[in-house]
Amino acid sequence: MDIERARFNMIEQQIRPWEVLDTQVLELLAIVRREEFVPAAYRALAFTDTEIPLREAGARGQVMLAPKIEARLLQDAAVRRHEKVLEIGAGSGYMAALLGHRAQQVVSLEIEPALVAMARSNLARAGIHNVQVREADGAAQAQPDGPFDVIVLSGSVAEVPQSLLAQLKVGGRLVGIVGEEPMMRATIVQRTGEASFTTTQPWDTVAPRLLHFPEPSRFRF
Repeated sequence: MDIERARFNMIEQQIRPWEVLDTQVLELLAIVRREEFVPAAYRALAFTDTEIPLREAGARGQVMLAPKIEARLLQDAAVRRHEKVLEIGAGSGYMAALLGHRAQQVVSLEIEPALVAMARSNLARAGIHNVQVREADGAAQAQPDGPFDVIVLSGSVAEVPQSLLAQLKVGGRLVGIVGEEPMMRATIVQRTGEASFTTTQPWDTVAPRLLHFPEPSRFRF
């Protein structure tokens, strides 16, 4: 496989048509070597328009999101160089690597010990030193070094919990995928004051769940 041609095609044929037009994001996708964050068994899928299983590392159904979804979330997060970022769901460390190139500091939480080890190894090999991967349940544990300028959910939730919004600085924003199948919505929540938030939902998609976040009751009368 011609790796660089495959990377170019991923950006031009998958990501640009999905309205990812931020030149800094596009340049970053060309620089960070996505294939080095993919489990060896699935490396041939590194640039395809699909989710990639992380089960080789013992994960419970967790995946790398499709490249266009990762890129659109990264664009929506609009991370700036002075900002501190919290990511929920480190996975293989790829999104943390992208965020690390844009932020001052990234704390990435991962509930699966095998994926913690994978993400740390991948980030170290990529020479990214401003990302800390922690073994933690992002649905339950507030981080002591908050509040954060940006929170990124690298997976979907049924609804955004208040416990996460409480970790945002005033002026900060949370970016994630919210809702239930068959249609979820990319969601940007901005904290506009101590007790005020604004929400926009600019595009639709579907993504696997982050673990341990609450689900709505399925009970029907």
